[in-house]
Amino acid sequence: MLVGGLWKVGQPACDSSPVRHLIMPVNSTRRGSKAVPEGESDSPQPPVSVCPLQVRKRDFAIKQIRDAAIDLFVEKGFDETTIDDIAQAAGISNRSFFRYFSSKSDLMGYGVLTYGAALTDVIGSCPKTYTPAQVVRQTVLKLAHLSAMYPRLRALLQITSKYPAARAAEFSCMAAVQKQVTDAFARRFPRKKRGKLAPRVLAALTISMYEVVLHSWFEGGKPDMTATANQVFTMLGELFCHEESPNRLEPGTGTEHA
Repeated sequence: MLVGGLWKVGQPACDSSPVRHLIMPVNSTRRGSKAVPEGESDSPQPPVSVCPLQVRKRDFAIKQIRDAAIDLFVEKGFDETTIDDIAQAAGISNRSFFRYFSSKSDLMGYGVLTYGAALTDVIGSCPKTYTPAQVVRQTVLKLAHLSAMYPRLRALLQITSKYPAARAAEFSCMAAVQKQVTDAFARRFPRKKRGKLAPRVLAALTISMYEVVLHSWFEGGKPDMTATANQVFTMLGELFCHEESPNRLEPGTGTEHA
């Protein structure tokens, strides 16, 4: 039986199943103290030529513009807010706005692309000993923890749930995110014998699980997204491991067989 997302000793039903690692919390999010050999870095390194000060200035400007925009989208509406409104609220010129974003839709899509980068980083930072299922679980839990720290997350979800144009702007970037995450899994498990299929399945599962966590947290109004994530994985365990009389389907027929 699952209790609080943890497995009780003596639960044999799925103990040997790969699904078990999705529902079973991993021991630690820390990497070992052993140095990573050259050429085997878990995550992409920034170009040497990038100036840290320039990066900080750019990130600050982007945050300033996006925060002002999100506040205005909630107050006035996504469709009603203009670029002039955003620039004025952020204390910048229109020209400065277009230095970072080409439109309001581009601004909304930026958050999705950073989400893809965060997924890629977490996948790469998981310990080498983790199974694919453990990497999926750890990635979703870590991203849930990081996402909950963003103070305007609920406002952002409110905007995308209310305004189709804002939702479409985010959706237009999801193909790029899917590819990022698929490539990350392909690098993480390069010796999988199933070619491109395994990374695609893992990427789809990770993104879908996180989306379920995100929207369940938003709709439930609870403060702790990590707790919501654990509930989602508990439900996954119940769906896959708590069948009283497991049946299999005959491929292509939908007919159940004991």
